Amino acid sequence: MKSHKTLVSHSSAAVVTGAGSGIGRSFALEIAKRGGSVICADIRVERAEETAEMIRRSGRMAHAVACDVGEAEHVRELSERAPELLERPVTLIVNNAGIGIGGPIGEVSLEDWKACLHVNLWGVIHGCHYFVPQIKALGYGGVINVASAAGFAAAPEMTTYNVTKAGVLSLTETLYAELAGTGVSVTALCPTFVPTNIVRDGKMPENRKEFAGKAMTRFALTNSDTVAKKTLDALDKGRLYMLPQIDGRIAWLFKRATPSLYAKALGETYRLIAG
Repeated sequence: MKSHKTLVSHSSAAVVTGAGSGIGRSFALEIAKRGGSVICADIRVERAEETAEMIRRSGRMAHAVACDVGEAEHVRELSERAPELLERPVTLIVNNAGIGIGGPIGEVSLEDWKACLHVNLWGVIHGCHYFVPQIKALGYGGVINVASAAGFAAAPEMTTYNVTKAGVLSLTETLYAELAGTGVSVTALCPTFVPTNIVRDGKMPENRKEFAGKAMTRFALTNSDTVAKKTLDALDKGRLYMLPQIDGRIAWLFKRATPSLYAKALGETYRLIAG
């Protein structure tokens, strides 16, 4: 077993999904800064290519690959191509790709439910299914699954998104236990508000979308670059959870201490805001 004193995030051969913007792009750039080579995967390959070009300009290796993470065959093909593209085995997978879908229970269409599950949950399942065995076989490496504070905070009218992120959090916790002692580090990232394109590109009622977009900027206590740095540092230290913002940490502690009171307070706040 390799010690966590070995910096998993440095000089890694990494695959980052959703690398075309936001947190995914920040992960890709930060990994390259730490001496790594990166496959930038995104359903919008032109965005992935922008990220890859930024990395190549810094003198590091990067490739852009089109990938719909919700499609098992796409991720399987990516896992088979990755070692050849990177010229060595994959040592780090960052399952980051995600979409935002919200709305009240009963009003979100089943098609939207399926779309959110397709990317946010199945995308991470596929990434773990195909890449974790490769990394485990090395006896060294890391897995970062981008969950969200939404996975435990349970904000009203975000059920679709919340459910997928709760699934990612549970998957990551299970994986952490399963891989204990193998030399593979596993970290779940659970941010609150971080300015990204997820609201703009997501689907929710227009009035809620406008509110969420403003909140994403107004209440953000950090940016995607800082989140990526902190999460990679947490991976190096063998930490399961990375809650990069104080509001997320407060919500986490409040809910764990008094879950019923937390849910009641959240509901009352929602009714005040919703009018």
